[in-house]
Amino acid sequence: MQRFESYIDGEFLDGEGRFQSIDPATGDVWAEMPEAREADVDRAVNAAEKALYEGPWSKMTATQRGKLLYKLADLVAANAQKLAELETRDTGKIIRETSAQIAYVADYYRYYAGIADKIEGSYLPIDKPDMDVWLRREPVGVVAMVVPWNSQLFLSAVKIGPALAAGCTMVVKASEDGPAPLLEFARLVHEAGFPAGVVNIITGFGPSCGATLGCHPKVAHIAFTGGPETARHVVRNSAENLASTSLELGGKSPFIVFADADLESAANAQVAGIFAATGQSCVAGSRLIVEASVKDTFLSILKRKAEAIRIGSPLDMATEVGPLATKRQQDHVAALVEKSIKSGARLITGGQTPDGAGYYFPPTILDCDGVNSPSLAEEFFGPVLSVVSFETEAEALRLANDTRYGLASGVFTQNLTRAHRLMKGIRAGVVWVNTYRAVSPIAPFGGFGLSGHGREGGLAAALDYTRTKTIWLRTSDDPIPDPFVMR
Repeated sequence: MQRFESYIDGEFLDGEGRFQSIDPATGDVWAEMPEAREADVDRAVNAAEKALYEGPWSKMTATQRGKLLYKLADLVAANAQKLAELETRDTGKIIRETSAQIAYVADYYRYYAGIADKIEGSYLPIDKPDMDVWLRREPVGVVAMVVPWNSQLFLSAVKIGPALAAGCTMVVKASEDGPAPLLEFARLVHEAGFPAGVVNIITGFGPSCGATLGCHPKVAHIAFTGGPETARHVVRNSAENLASTSLELGGKSPFIVFADADLESAANAQVAGIFAATGQSCVAGSRLIVEASVKDTFLSILKRKAEAIRIGSPLDMATEVGPLATKRQQDHVAALVEKSIKSGARLITGGQTPDGAGYYFPPTILDCDGVNSPSLAEEFFGPVLSVVSFETEAEALRLANDTRYGLASGVFTQNLTRAHRLMKGIRAGVVWVNTYRAVSPIAPFGGFGLSGHGREGGLAAALDYTRTKTIWLRTSDDPIPDPFVMR
């Protein structure tokens, strides 16, 4: 059994408690994890504050910070396979996806390494002749980062990278469901030479770890990825310290296919958009909105592709869909599918929990045309696609926006003017046209509505980890007049 440790103030430590981690492919215990509680959280936050204001980090130039980030990027690239295997073992995400994704994570750190000394202040043309005024951008402070179990190394990179570039220090809470890859990543942070306390990585449970971290009086900003219900607790907790928040909360993303689209290409994108990562993706294209005249044809293509997907061990490079991350997630998906079928949705394929070990669920398609199905409103976070049809462009747009979420969306059409109208009309933070699930460190990412606020990726993300300080300098040598002598 493997044993992992927390990383606090430059040291690898046991938590106040320990807990066991389950291999989703077998349902067996495979590792022991450190459970951080209140005292561990307090120590980590205090270490981050000391590093921010007193330690070597506070005296480094932006260029020096960037060089450390470049070194970290190189270490991530060199250790990508080991990190991928740990993420696959602890979360069930297939190895072919974790390997590719973690190799790309290194590019995020390289991007923010280059950004570090590009964060500029400004000179203000002030309306007073004897004054010079500047704006400085300084680190926002100690940042609490909370990431979910899916794609932990990616979802932490889009927070850690820009925060380090901006000069912040941080406490990162890995999900208790699959923390192994982030706890191992701490060893790369240590090897890269970041001063003690700059990056602290812990894991633990909600009340004793997550809530304690979010309301800690020395935390200035909370960067959270997860579900809306947990996010509400995060925001309530932030009332204690008045920390600012950035929230990325998933979605119920529309995937619109018009009759003039390349249907084979659109089907491949749809399969990637909903069945990749076993549907455990915040941008999963879980609502197919297809033009009525091609609905049957498109569903036939999708059914064929879904039933050909190879389900198996996530450590096998031939596997295309692995298990869900937890038993409760498997139970949630199965219950919501059953509820949707009882409400009138027609099962096209899948839908049954397979026998045997592990938390598997097959690629599933539900035809929800004319039905008020729960599957159209609730986020599965699993490999389940809900389908409705439309007759007109206006109806397609109405269906796309018929959600409380607004993270991502896809539009498949050969009509350029139609694509531009939908780009403007869809209420979502990301619109992909004739593609899906494309990401880059250069491009901001975030949502509307219940999908949260704030952006990750791009220069804007680094600026979000800064605050401005206004500097006034009086340039006149004349003495300041007595304010109580009237002239």
